[in-house]
Amino acid sequence: MTEGPGAVPTTTSVEPSAAAPLVFVARNEYHDRVAQLKAEGFEMCADLCAVDYLSHPARRLPEGVVGERFEVVVNLLSLSMKRRVRIRVQVPESDPSVPTLFDLYPGSEAMEREAYDMHGVVFTGHPDLTRILMPEDWEGHPLRKDYGVGRVPVQFKEAPGPR
Repeated sequence: MTEGPGAVPTTTSVEPSAAAPLVFVARNEYHDRVAQLKAEGFEMCADLCAVDYLSHPARRLPEGVVGERFEVVVNLLSLSMKRRVRIRVQVPESDPSVPTLFDLYPGSEAMEREAYDMHGVVFTGHPDLTRILMPEDWEGHPLRKDYGVGRVPVQFKEAPGPR
């Protein structure tokens, strides 16, 4: 573990990055690790998103990290220390769920809803995990790599109908 103020101790693996330390954590350690980083001074969740690696199963990952189809990426920011850290957690297709960060960072609420809406990643414990971009009755998750393309007819205002 790294020592000192603003240090980023690792749970699984850290990869060097020009922008910020990159920390890979196991899914069962995700919430606790983020809580630890918040306690160490990372007071802001600047970004949270999901990634579908369906077409890149053999991507480069650190030793000991087993790639899954989905990944949740969280960027934390410490304004007081002027530091960033990026957390990546692998999420299996068979159970695409991770704990919510809402209790730690209430501002993550909409970002988690977007990851759910677009990729189908479920954030357990989220207070209102409903669609945010697509209509409530929409079927599927449009940013999944296996989502069918071209299934939605496009309508333009004041366009002439079929002849």
